[in-house]
Amino acid sequence: MPRFRSLKTHLRALLASAEWERHLDDIVGLPGKEAVGPLLSSLLLGGEAKWRAVVALGRVVARIADANMEDARIIMRRLMWHMNEESGNIGWGIPEAFGEILACHPRLADEYHRILVSYVRETGKDDNYCDHAPLRRGVYWAIGRLAQERPGLPGFVETAVPALLAGLADCDLPARGTAAWSLGVLAAPEALPTLRELRTCDAPVEHFELGRLLLCTVGELAQCAAQRIGAHCPPASGNAMPDVDAKGTAA
Repeated sequence: MPRFRSLKTHLRALLASAEWERHLDDIVGLPGKEAVGPLLSSLLLGGEAKWRAVVALGRVVARIADANMEDARIIMRRLMWHMNEESGNIGWGIPEAFGEILACHPRLADEYHRILVSYVRETGKDDNYCDHAPLRRGVYWAIGRLAQERPGLPGFVETAVPALLAGLADCDLPARGTAAWSLGVLAAPEALPTLRELRTCDAPVEHFELGRLLLCTVGELAQCAAQRIGAHCPPASGNAMPDVDAKGTAA
């Protein structure tokens, strides 16, 4: 226990540094699975600390998978348990870590991407749908993060896009924004009509991209998503939306 506490303190100090990305190699270089527990505990901190721990977990678990896939699978099953209501835990940051890990390792992505999407696929039967809105936001983000790195996964787009389209009508407004962002990453033109409706939504949403934590609105994420989709496949005239700048502001 003293070793865990000291390592947790050390890792949190590294991730709190202004040069935290330069310390990632030091974290990944720790022996065995030492960093996993302390990093999982850092997810509970929220804000910048949570997101930096997410990035570190992606790299740490990818390194573990390179050395021993079964050890990595045990960690993935641990994350899945935290997403299960029967665990008695609220899995703060778990979906984001799940997605980052899959983005960092192709074999884990191939094995677990269907499970990730299942958390936001409501089938009306005995499904895996997550009822807790903040966790769904994390899942929508995780799908987009995985799409950034591995959009060609067999069956990924076919299952992810319908789940994300349903997410545009999520009862949780920030979740709609995050689903919109992920649809932009996937360049899904069928999202454009609803993105047009969302562009005036000023509900705040926390978004993490390119190592930065951004505070924006659902409408800004919808605008940026539409711009990305338009860059890949120009929309039909009825779906056209105004150009936006890099910050999501209408040009």
